[in-house]
Amino acid sequence: MTNPFQTRQPNIGANDKVREPQRGAYQALVDFASNPADTTREVGVVLPVGCGKSGTIAITPFAFRARRTLVIAPGVNISAQLAADFDPSNPHMFYQKCGVLVGGPYPEPVEIRGTTANRGDLDEAHVVITNIQQLQGQENRWLASLPSDFFDLILFDEGHHSVAQTWENLKRHFPSARIVNFSATPQRADGQLMAGRVIYSFPIFRAIQAGYVKRLKAVQLNPRTLRYVRRENGEEIEVGLAEVRRLGEEDADFRRSIVTSKETLNTIVDASIRELNRLRGETGERRLKIIASALNFEHCRQIVEAYRARGLRAGYVHSRENSAANTRVLAQLDSHELDVIVQVRKLGEGFDHPYLTVAAVFSIFANLSPFVQFVGRIMRVIIQNEPNNPVNQGVVVFHAGANIAQQWGDFQQYSEADQAYFDQLLPLEGLDPANPNNERELTPEPRPGDEVEVRGQSEVQLEELPLLEEDEAAAIRLLQDRGIIDLSFDPDRQVLQAVPVTRVAQRRAMRSGLDMRIRTAAARILAERRINPEGRDLDRQRFNRSNLIVMKSAIDRHVNATVGRPAGQRSEFLRAELDQINERFDDILVAATSEVFNGR
Repeated sequence: MTNPFQTRQPNIGANDKVREPQRGAYQALVDFASNPADTTREVGVVLPVGCGKSGTIAITPFAFRARRTLVIAPGVNISAQLAADFDPSNPHMFYQKCGVLVGGPYPEPVEIRGTTANRGDLDEAHVVITNIQQLQGQENRWLASLPSDFFDLILFDEGHHSVAQTWENLKRHFPSARIVNFSATPQRADGQLMAGRVIYSFPIFRAIQAGYVKRLKAVQLNPRTLRYVRRENGEEIEVGLAEVRRLGEEDADFRRSIVTSKETLNTIVDASIRELNRLRGETGERRLKIIASALNFEHCRQIVEAYRARGLRAGYVHSRENSAANTRVLAQLDSHELDVIVQVRKLGEGFDHPYLTVAAVFSIFANLSPFVQFVGRIMRVIIQNEPNNPVNQGVVVFHAGANIAQQWGDFQQYSEADQAYFDQLLPLEGLDPANPNNERELTPEPRPGDEVEVRGQSEVQLEELPLLEEDEAAAIRLLQDRGIIDLSFDPDRQVLQAVPVTRVAQRRAMRSGLDMRIRTAAARILAERRINPEGRDLDRQRFNRSNLIVMKSAIDRHVNATVGRPAGQRSEFLRAELDQINERFDDILVAATSEVFNGR
């Protein structure tokens, strides 16, 4: 089986459909991978939200001419998104959508999730996509069955997670694989730095100028209104900012109990609502929304109540809530039934809702990276590649003194260009408390020198057979004008483009089809003998099983015997075994029928 990562030349360098940060990252990876003098095992790529990180991951194996690649995401949602970018049956697959590859063969992908994939699928794959939870545990079935040289390239999405223990164990299990970490931030929420040398980063200023992310403005509120309180014995005790920062990292009980004072909360709520109303009025887009960051569950409830009291539709998501409740709130958000969503670090990487436009910062962040991850929720543009479109604006509302870029320990880990951006957005100097104007607006602007820092079948001809001769051409023109069919559509001769199908998708379909085929065959055998499928007369062992279940179970046993598998291993059937069952299915039915009816 040929490997497209090694045999095909992707169209990237001069391809306008591939974004500038994707092209730049790819070239940096090519230079790194092709340099025999650079024996570094692990490197990093930093791309702001909205700059095409998933697409960059999809083209990275070409840079390394990888034999087999493992792509790891921090959660199920991101894993599913990445799998879709590699799936050739998906019309929005990155290679097709951006013209990276013209036609097949495409790299063979497989996603590990539950029992939907088995070792045979991985053997046939060029790229394996999964979430880290699938590879956890000392006795993990995947790691136990895969040799140490199974992968020669590992790609970590949201690579700031990759210093965690589970990820380190994975790296040790495949010691010869080279590693690339991808992230919008070089540091994790707990302050640990992303592993590996950063070989490419794309400045946020450039991303804004290109229209990849929203142009942000900050509304900085006067520090004299900033108060945090802790409730003890029914009393509110004011807590200083230094204490909030220190105890917030050290004391879990403290994190759960601290909230903003009513005065502080009201200033942020009112300023964020004013900004939301302004943006809705200027753009005419009523779907724009606020996202708010809270410290804990009680704080979450406090903020939601404040927005609801002002007539806004507010909901919250929190790890303390069950998944059904969070799912219901997110569905309301997607259907535009909410104006405000409040979260405690719940809407992390991979969450995508471009209509979030105002970020209301009620919490205090220990580092710049978690702040960037939160603000990243409002950075996705609504209309692509239009930096000056009014809907592509975002506003961050926060208190001076609570979140200041240069005071964060990881500030220096960012590129100089991004340091300049966040220093303008979150300046060190605060407001004058004596000034009657209790807020100021800050709009970061690029400075000179803010540049990139590189750290089946052949064609099938279709002939249209008109059912109604009249107005055929007019109907086609109407469909073309409305964008329903392509302008190049030829009603006389049109080439049918086959939908590519992966081997793992074929195997899953065969496995699913096998169960349906067995059930249908069992019902047909009983019908031919005029036997009631719900009766019990064939159940000689008196297990109270219906005739249909008895017949189907017999066929199942002979199917398993054909390929030498015990019961309960249907999910492990290889494609070759499924092919063997298909070829011998008639013989299997004869044997199963003989067993049940004793030759009747």
